[in-house]
Parts: sequence; structure tokens; C-alpha cells
Amino acid sequence: MPARVRRGDAPAGDESALLARLAEQGWSGGYGWGNDPHDRYAEHSHSYDKALYCVRGHVAFETADGEVSLEPGDRLELDRGTAHSAVVGPQGVRCVEAHRR
Repeated sequence: MPARVRRGDAPAGDESALLARLAEQGWSGGYGWGNDPHDRYAEHSHSYDKALYCVRGHVAFETADGEVSLEPGDRLELDRGTAHSAVVGPQGVRCVEAHRR
């Protein structure tokens, strides 16, 4: 399955704890990022598996399987090569992510 979401997988807000959790699970290269309200990412894919936590705000990812909306504490995993786009919610978003080759 190219995209998986886990609702409320972790407490939101503590970026270092979320990055540590990803590292403990074998994910690497973790970092935080954020976007302003209504920012968009055009469709693209990656050469690695990606795990992402929503820390605050809202972001919706679109894949061939449909839309996945993330709220604080939700986790999304995308398999390498999964085409996806994203739209940030009206309050902006802050996320952390890491990768696996």
C-alpha cells in the first residue's frame, strides 16, 4: 500500500520527541518544516519511503488512493515512488519527517 495514515499516533507539539520516535523506528535524516496557510505542493514523488507527523495545523495529501488529511498527532507514511501533492490548511502547518531507503 503506497500511503498509510495513523490517527493520533503520537502527542502533537513536541518535535524532538517525534523525531526521536522516528529514529527509534529506523527512520533517518529527520527534520522539521512548516508552510503558510494555503501553500501547495505540486504532484511529485521521492526515491525513498517517507514518514511524516503533523505537529500543528493541517495539511491534506492527495494520492492515487484519494485524499489524506492530517491533524496534529497524525502520522502519514508514503512508499517510495508514490505520487502525491499537498495543500496546507488555513492556519498553516508544522510537520516533522524522516526517510528510509
